[in-house]
Amino acid sequence: MAHLRLADFIRSNIEAILQAWEDFARTVEPPALTMDDVELRDHARQMLLAVADDLDQPQSEQERVAKSQGLGERERENGHRDTASETHAEARLLSGYTVVQLVSEYRALRSSVLALWDAFTREDRDTDSADMTRFNEAIDQALAESVARYEYLVKKSQNMFLAILGHDLRNPLGAVVMGSSFLMQANDIPHKYALAATRMNSSARRMSSLVNDLIDYTRTHFGANMPIDTRHGDLAIISRQVVEELRTFHPERQIALQVPGSVMTMIDNGRIAQMLSNLIGNAIQYGLVDTPVAVTVLADAGNDIVISINNAGPAIPADKIAGIFDPLVRITQQGGADAGEHTSLGIGLYIARQIAQAHGGRIEVVSGEQDGTTFSVTLPLHRSGLHAA
Repeated sequence: MAHLRLADFIRSNIEAILQAWEDFARTVEPPALTMDDVELRDHARQMLLAVADDLDQPQSEQERVAKSQGLGERERENGHRDTASETHAEARLLSGYTVVQLVSEYRALRSSVLALWDAFTREDRDTDSADMTRFNEAIDQALAESVARYEYLVKKSQNMFLAILGHDLRNPLGAVVMGSSFLMQANDIPHKYALAATRMNSSARRMSSLVNDLIDYTRTHFGANMPIDTRHGDLAIISRQVVEELRTFHPERQIALQVPGSVMTMIDNGRIAQMLSNLIGNAIQYGLVDTPVAVTVLADAGNDIVISINNAGPAIPADKIAGIFDPLVRITQQGGADAGEHTSLGIGLYIARQIAQAHGGRIEVVSGEQDGTTFSVTLPLHRSGLHAA
């Protein structure tokens, strides 16, 4: 007697399987927002038939491994036709389903088929046991395709959000900075208005910095490297510019700078300025108000540049040091700046480390009650055709 193949069983019992899956889908919270029962059954039917067709096809080990790796974005862009599982993932995302709920649907689909198949095989019917392995592989493949498409669409929406954020927030923030700068320089307005303009300027610049950090965080956190454009630059000049800018933003704080006359090397000027601003800003935020923040830049006798930023104040707890560069981490310290200044997103140090690493460098931190907290940035000094004073 010929073996009954699982593919044929799925086709002949597709309505019973669909009903079991549909019953499960109604238990998912929150319920689908845009997919009705007809659409649900249509997607499920397409996936079940695709699985059945896959079971009918002979498959080599090389083909099995290749399928398990899925399709990359390049293949998708080169005319790849969406599979039923990819279409289902897109519909579920639009319906408000989480990826956990999406995975649970495949668990229910697998359970529905196997429960019916088990009941069928208990009646001593002759079946092909190898079909069970192929079925699980096919479901796993469909699940991988669904999750990959779901992740791809989420990342695509995140990139769109970042584009909107960068365009729609940077421009009005720039207008606020320019307008407040103009008012700050005016001599024919009352002092209280000039003071208000100064505060507006400082707040707008801080918001702009937060927007930049958020965009960089999202870019690096989801797989892309920190982009840098290295060229000949003078680290001493950049350090002075950043310190003077922060002195303007924080006139109540002292920032002591010790830097050589010139430190020429290959760097991305804008990124290094961003790194210094984040580190010094962190020292201002968490350091004692009545003590200076000390910034030191040294080009050692070897091939490194060492930048140190020190602030006095309570030590960072030893159990917090290891994770201080992790994103979305903010260390609460007593005795630091006013609570109103604690408006960072907790990603400034993360961004600073990414910039240092993109330059082939590193950042370390030591903290104690006696010497305060010191962040040390070590960058390679590229001397070819350049000099360090």
